Amino acid sequence: MATADTVPVTVADRAAWFGEFDPKQRPLWIFCNATDRPLGRPAYHATAEIGVYVAPDAQRAGVARALLDHALHQAPTLGLRTLLAFVFGHNLPSLALFGNVGFKHWGRLPQVAEMDGIERDLLILGRRLP
Repeated sequence: MATADTVPVTVADRAAWFGEFDPKQRPLWIFCNATDRPLGRPAYHATAEIGVYVAPDAQRAGVARALLDHALHQAPTLGLRTLLAFVFGHNLPSLALFGNVGFKHWGRLPQVAEMDGIERDLLILGRRLP
């Protein structure tokens, strides 16, 4: 109910992941017991986040839709059953793009990002795959 790993994970298994944390900016706090043996479950193996980014001079030319269509076609071959997209609430073109291929609004994180001095919402879009 609290973790997504399905097999025990050792500290050595996570060494690279631990190394990505900056103790001055984003510390990682871990409670260790006498055995130092973390356990967990990879329950999200069939879920992936998808994002589409297109250079400004190539926008509105069908590039994003082609990339998204390709990803949707390939996702089942990778064992994926759910795709998530995190899109800023004011990014109407991206919201329309994902909506046009069947993504639904699954959640909203209010004012979690600041861009140009404006706090922005982050919308969670999701789509289950056949």
